Amino acid sequence: MKRKNFIKTLTTASAISFLPSEKILSYTSVKGDQKIKPGRLKQGDTIALVAPGSYISEEELNNSVENLHSLGFKVVYNESVLYKNGYFSGNDKQRAEELIEMFSRKDVDGIMCVRGGYGCIRILPLLDYEIIKKNSKVLIGYSDVTALLYGIYSKTGFICFHGPVGISTFNEFTIKYFKDVLAFPHNRLELVSEPEENGEEPVKISSGKAEGELIGGNLSVIVSLIGTEYDIDTEDKIIFLEETREEPYRIDKMLTQMIMAGKFDKAAGIALGVFDNCEQKKDNPSFESSFTLMEVLKERLSGLGIPVVYGFSFGHIKNKFTLPFGVNVEVNADEKTLTLLEPAVI
Repeated sequence: MKRKNFIKTLTTASAISFLPSEKILSYTSVKGDQKIKPGRLKQGDTIALVAPGSYISEEELNNSVENLHSLGFKVVYNESVLYKNGYFSGNDKQRAEELIEMFSRKDVDGIMCVRGGYGCIRILPLLDYEIIKKNSKVLIGYSDVTALLYGIYSKTGFICFHGPVGISTFNEFTIKYFKDVLAFPHNRLELVSEPEENGEEPVKISSGKAEGELIGGNLSVIVSLIGTEYDIDTEDKIIFLEETREEPYRIDKMLTQMIMAGKFDKAAGIALGVFDNCEQKKDNPSFESSFTLMEVLKERLSGLGIPVVYGFSFGHIKNKFTLPFGVNVEVNADEKTLTLLEPAVI
């Protein structure tokens, strides 16, 4: 298939300165010495935009290009990024090829997903993980992109990033942590949450402090990976979770599945983001009577015997941390803090 490359040049006037396996039945365990860190991003680097799940509009693509230009990056993408196949951006093979091409290209320094939606899980069996492993570079996205973070980390030990997509709101908060994690490596970095307008401060659900590798993402995507070869061993891990537009009973159902699958049995701690719009529906609720989101979280998670905090700045909200998938972190429920304990890039 012929593909035309579209290259958008750097707009320096608004640029923000930067520094320089085999199949298994249940889950994968990645050892510390198997982890691979990508190179840091710097001003003038080239970021590829991809759509590995749902289709995007030309307006969304243009907004993504503008967002990356404002950060000081050059941008490349293929015409396939605008393909539309039902609710997907192209068929599974096309989406997988687009992603692998961007990992292979020597002129590409990082890869950002334009949006989430649905579809990343379907391309996991089609990805060439050896190419990804040999061409480590920043890959960032969230929501449905959780499937890519899980798949790539489980197969390669390559650290990817749960953070903004191309169409996200790149406000001062989001830009700060994007830069702090991807451009300015820190040996230790405390992630300080900033509530949304009318939002609440982080809430302690269960006391304690713990360290471990950070893994997680969107709750419904993680649940869909349980029992597949792309699932990850949660022993001694800090699990981070976020969700959007799910009623409390749905959150209850998914957390219960994780509990019954043993995903929290040996976990070190849980860091919950903001579960946006996850209260009972005002119009046509599924049940006339319902628990609140917080009641569900406390009932399901407070008795696990590990630290649990709700309300960190990540998820389907404007203020977003960039979270490195696979690095060592500390969660302190009593102080309601989340701290990176090592650099995520080299």
